Amino acid sequence: MKIIIAPDSFKGSLTALQAGTIIQTAFLTVLPNAKVDVVPMADGGEGTLDTLLFATKGKRFQAKVMGPLGKEAEVEYGLLGDEETVIIEMAQVSGLPMVPEEKRNPLHTTSYGIGEVIEEAIQKGYRKFIIGLGGSATNDGGLGMLQALGVTFLDGEGKGVDPIGASVEIIERVDFSTIDRRVKDCTFQIASDVENPLCGENGATAVFGPQKGADAEMVKRLDAALSKYASLIEKHLDMEFMNHKGAGAAGGLGFAFLAIGGEMISGSKLIAEAAGLQVKLENADFVITGEGQSDFQTLFGKVPGYVGKLAAEMNVNALLISGGLGKGYEELYQYFISCNSIVSGPMPLQQCMDNAESLLFNKAVDVARNIQFLYKRGK
Repeated sequence: MKIIIAPDSFKGSLTALQAGTIIQTAFLTVLPNAKVDVVPMADGGEGTLDTLLFATKGKRFQAKVMGPLGKEAEVEYGLLGDEETVIIEMAQVSGLPMVPEEKRNPLHTTSYGIGEVIEEAIQKGYRKFIIGLGGSATNDGGLGMLQALGVTFLDGEGKGVDPIGASVEIIERVDFSTIDRRVKDCTFQIASDVENPLCGENGATAVFGPQKGADAEMVKRLDAALSKYASLIEKHLDMEFMNHKGAGAAGGLGFAFLAIGGEMISGSKLIAEAAGLQVKLENADFVITGEGQSDFQTLFGKVPGYVGKLAAEMNVNALLISGGLGKGYEELYQYFISCNSIVSGPMPLQQCMDNAESLLFNKAVDVARNIQFLYKRGK
């Protein structure tokens, strides 16, 4: 029996590799003669760097750059096993977890560090990039990142602006001719499961601003500012990106990457291809996937949704084991033969997260026993 374990992280408690290894151990306890392989997954958010480096046997680098609050931070980025492609995870460089809750304010945060990491990689001779956009602390429309790459932004008095969210509303002039010329030789694959446009009721600020510290008034202010900022850039470049799917990812960083030629790609698909998931699913009997919380949104770009759809195309039986099952999870049954929550009974969320390892192991054992029964019965 061939079984593939391909989960996302259980955010806040287990990485994708940890979750996959726990499920693998549980299955081998019940099915010791089965071939059980782990393929950790991610969708462009938290865990993307670790997942891709594990899948491709890549290298990890450290860099000192400007963190999301404007202070120096030591961050990590990586080089895939092809030794050509640099992977940068937004959450590792300008991520929300890097900002204490009491200091979360998108007027004060910056994406400048992302540009600095790109510049360091370019200086080392690299020209291919994968950027994971999930988990950002910023809402600056990529202003900071573009400034770090050399783009000029001036206010009404012709002065340069600070690389923070508040500066977006005072920009009057844009000049891309000052960008590092080497950027035009680079390719940027943008891994994201976010399809939101830059502005409007479904835009970056309205949907994601509140979790970054924006109140209702700030949401209106920043949304209007991003609209003006984007219009200036679009007019300057004679191109349109504002309403492109994913332009609103990472507080508008998606828009900034589109402006320098980036290509938006489903994070789950990009990482699945890098990890060789489709090849590994060939002739598999079962694939097990999961995440922290599964619901109707899981089918829209999330890892388990992607894995389930791929499994259906390849006639592989897919099972879901997640931390919890939320609203509309029943829609997942079109791709999964069973959907399972690791929670064994009523308990507080923190207790679930604190005991995620044992809860996941026990549920995986239960699922494996069901497979064992059906397999024996089939014989």
